[in-house]
Amino acid sequence: MKLNLFNGNDSSDDLVRARRCFRWTFALTLLLKLWLAAYFPITGDEAFFYQWGAYPDWGYYDHPPMVGWLLYLLNHISSHPLSLRIVTVFLWSVVSLGLVDLMRRLLPAQPATAYWLGSLFLALPFAWTLNVVTTDTPLILFMFVSGYCFIRATLSDKKTWFAASGVFLGLALLSKYFAGLLAIAYLVYLVRTRKGWLNLLLLALCALPFAAINIAYNATHCWNNVMFNLLNRHEDAHWSFGTVALYLVMMVYLVTPWVALKLLRTRHALGQRGALTVLFLVPFALFLLLSTKKTIGLHWVLGFMPFVFLFIGTVSSTDELQKYFRWTAWLGIPHFLALAVIILLPLSAWKNTHAYDDIVFHKQTGNIVTALRNDLPKNSLVMARAYTPASLLSYYAGEYWAVFGEGKHHARQDDIIVDFRRYAGRPIRIFDRKPIEPDELAPYFESVSTGSFEVSGVQYWYADGKNFNYTTYREHVLKKIAAHYYRIPAFLPVYGCQFLQRYDLEGCCKQ
Repeated sequence: MKLNLFNGNDSSDDLVRARRCFRWTFALTLLLKLWLAAYFPITGDEAFFYQWGAYPDWGYYDHPPMVGWLLYLLNHISSHPLSLRIVTVFLWSVVSLGLVDLMRRLLPAQPATAYWLGSLFLALPFAWTLNVVTTDTPLILFMFVSGYCFIRATLSDKKTWFAASGVFLGLALLSKYFAGLLAIAYLVYLVRTRKGWLNLLLLALCALPFAAINIAYNATHCWNNVMFNLLNRHEDAHWSFGTVALYLVMMVYLVTPWVALKLLRTRHALGQRGALTVLFLVPFALFLLLSTKKTIGLHWVLGFMPFVFLFIGTVSSTDELQKYFRWTAWLGIPHFLALAVIILLPLSAWKNTHAYDDIVFHKQTGNIVTALRNDLPKNSLVMARAYTPASLLSYYAGEYWAVFGEGKHHARQDDIIVDFRRYAGRPIRIFDRKPIEPDELAPYFESVSTGSFEVSGVQYWYADGKNFNYTTYREHVLKKIAAHYYRIPAFLPVYGCQFLQRYDLEGCCKQ
């Protein structure tokens, strides 16, 4: 498909002005994203997912494998943050091109509207501020391309577009489970007619091979990411009006108050836009239902945002879209200033703020790694007591530093990569950002000594454990992990669970 975005025959002043604005917005936001991606410190989640690329697999504990495969490829170019984030940098720019193309097909007599919508979308704060690479990067890309193909399919009724939509839905499902909400939206739209059922079947058959990869991985790996996404991460769920209110406020912020008001004023048109509106109404309604018991993360809803703005483009005049673009651009200024301050201000400027400790830890991680390696006992390992510091330290250390202890329900990739049996008798240095009580670690070592060091005025602590006692660690830590996170429901067929088999814990977790 050829996108006719930057060259058109329409010579009207409005079209020329709209196209020029889109070009400049596209170029300026892309340059801004490149700068932010190159200089914003690596986050804990990014450092964690980086290890997925360093240890590629066909599945991971938390999520399906797509971001790990992506980072494996990008890491072969460079481990610099800009290289790792480059797909995220171009993500929303590519989406904006797709939106312009779809708008020109939906409203062929109003080409200027398409370009103003593209400019508005690029100006949204989340479209240029969020440049970190996470599981949402491939998810959003493949969800949008799937939705793009679905809309093209409904416009043309061509089977090839339904098949393409299914392929990209499958790739989205290999990225994150939220793609299932898009599948539900397709179901809601297509089940109304006999022809729709046939198209749904074609779409599903094209997505199935990709979903099968994840099913096969889970069946042979303790149902890890199924357990995490459907059971373990929701243990604290409870009804709360506050989480519903937070979800609604977040949605108004993401779409901007003026666009939210436009949605309310044109709600009568929702039923007239068919496939377009179902792609965001169904997921957002399901998120609203889920918000009664769970806090909805900002990143959860981003993959459906393009379809909201596609609808807005079909119900707004050119003048309205220009106005929304200007207001959104002004909204972006405080976001830019906040990010510029984080990147450009020297550490000394943060000295007397609550954020100083976190900023030092993220900006001086390399120096922390150097300090931890200083006077390290021979043959010693370095670990941390939580996944965020372990991930960040590993990224800067250039080697995998595991988590010592039970950890939490998320980021348990250690259970797959690390074999504590191999560490029996070895010394281990354990890092923490708060003081360490030797008595907490004493059962697992012959002896424990503690120490601390400073980096840029911030104190960090470590404990040196001599002669690691694997047997005790298995009884008091690994058994608890197995009982808490590996209680696989009896109806799920298990054809392998490396964690339980490795530590001979298969008998402790039957339900």
